[in-house]
Amino acid sequence: MIDRKPPGPDTRRRSLMARVLQNPLGAICLGYLVLTILAGFMASSISGHHPNEVFPREIRLGPSAAHWMGTDSSGRDIFSRLLHGTLPTLRDASIAVIVASLLGTLFGLVAGYFGKWPEKIGTRVADLLMALPGLVVLLAVRTVVGPSMPLMMIALGIVMSGGFFRVVHAAVLGVRNELFVDAARVFRVSDTRIILRHILPTVRGPAVILAANLMAISIAIQAGLVFLGLGDLFAPGWGNLLNGGFANIYIAPLELLWPSVAIGLTCVIFFLFGNVVRDELARTGINAAAVARGQGAADGNARHRHDPAAADEAPTDGQAVLGVRGLVVGYPGADGRVNRVVDGVDLRIARGEIHGLIGESGSGKSQVVLSIIRLLPEGGRIVAGSIFLGGRDVVRMMEREMDRLRGRYVAYIPQEPMSNLDPVFTVGSQLVEPMRIQLGLGRRAARNRAMELLEQVGIDDPKRVFDSYPHQISGGMAQRILIAGAISCGPTLLIADEPTTALDVTIQAEILELLRELRRQLDLAVLLVTHNLGVVADICDKVSVMQSGRIVETGSVGDIFADPGHPYTRALFAATLDDAPTRAPYASGLIEANHG
Repeated sequence: MIDRKPPGPDTRRRSLMARVLQNPLGAICLGYLVLTILAGFMASSISGHHPNEVFPREIRLGPSAAHWMGTDSSGRDIFSRLLHGTLPTLRDASIAVIVASLLGTLFGLVAGYFGKWPEKIGTRVADLLMALPGLVVLLAVRTVVGPSMPLMMIALGIVMSGGFFRVVHAAVLGVRNELFVDAARVFRVSDTRIILRHILPTVRGPAVILAANLMAISIAIQAGLVFLGLGDLFAPGWGNLLNGGFANIYIAPLELLWPSVAIGLTCVIFFLFGNVVRDELARTGINAAAVARGQGAADGNARHRHDPAAADEAPTDGQAVLGVRGLVVGYPGADGRVNRVVDGVDLRIARGEIHGLIGESGSGKSQVVLSIIRLLPEGGRIVAGSIFLGGRDVVRMMEREMDRLRGRYVAYIPQEPMSNLDPVFTVGSQLVEPMRIQLGLGRRAARNRAMELLEQVGIDDPKRVFDSYPHQISGGMAQRILIAGAISCGPTLLIADEPTTALDVTIQAEILELLRELRRQLDLAVLLVTHNLGVVADICDKVSVMQSGRIVETGSVGDIFADPGHPYTRALFAATLDDAPTRAPYASGLIEANHG
């Protein structure tokens, strides 16, 4: 049986706000911000005075029952002006943060995900913005637009967007080559959808903490600009209170205290709140709103297996499911020449055949696989050769045509199962999404199809697993889920790249038996990439041996294992420990020596 880890505390259905409120510091910060905003809206009712109402006989009075924070040098109520200045201050600071976050996030996502010229342009612009002296820019804007604080804060947001871009760009670079992103590409998920559903949730932690920090900085800058006389000196605001208090610091020091406390405390609260939100996002890695759950029984329990004979890319009788001819894959070298990592590979796989591709690490096995599904890493390209899937050469296909093949005609099971499941989404949502895109199923039908697949791959409690997140399942179960996802759209060819490497021997045997059973049930052709000769002997019909980017020997498993013809194949077999002497004689001699 597969080892199954019971799910931890069921926090996945709680919203982010609920989790923040359960954090004492988060509840305090959120409570302060809510009360501050409400106080700003209800300023007139709370204070009982107009912010510009003057009391000529009550100048520079200390706190009293009539004036809780005293009066300023013009006889105006400080408490009233502080409350009425809350919303303008927060509004102006929010403008800068919104502009910076929208521009920085948008261009950071695009540049980080696509790379190449968007990355070069975005990086250069970000460097330029970060090099600009912010105060000089604001002074220039003030000269042009006058004392319009919203316009100056828009300019500030544009300047700060460079820093936001760099944070988001760096976060995207850390996940754009993750295996779950490659898996989404295999299932023909659009770039826009990948960015919004898979990339954006993983970078939101740094974005949240940066936005909170920028909010605190923007509040300080906004108040500082008004304090310097660059804003409207007659409008209530925390900066104006600072200006008036500083002018009377020796006569009435309390007048300077109140706006200083309001600005300092609010900035600290934003810093702390950003950290709490980031920690909650990092702790769970969950976006419960992304989970789509159907209810009730499904319409039609038929298997939605793709019929290759009905598609134009399907093979005709007598054709190989996969035919690789003279494949050459290269990467640019430092001297400008192309370094070949695959050099003239030929490979043929028939329907219902399990074909093993073996060789030591670095021999080029994974490069062949990634060439077949046209997902080579950045810089890699197919230099020469042909790859026929169902009689059509995918090397010469447009990307849109290739998208129709991935998932439906050819499916891919990568190694490292836990790395190939997006930690942000439930298992069920990750199974449902490809079927809705590739097969056009409705949400309920796709959910029921996913349940069937989980049962088919040997998972005893499909509903619990469907609602679980990747961190709540074991490695063996995650591999079964990847297999379920790979066969969900009814492929003809299944490519398994080291599917048992990260598993213990017991789970390996179960996964191999599952692949064998799926081949029998679905008449699948399977290309199994591995370095484990025992796995090849156990499950494969044919085997190809790869060395230094070339296939040096191909034949049936029985023939190759009985009489390997190439010296490299013989060296691989000789490297196993099957015929090595045991340690018993040495151990016996050691015991005798100790007792002699």
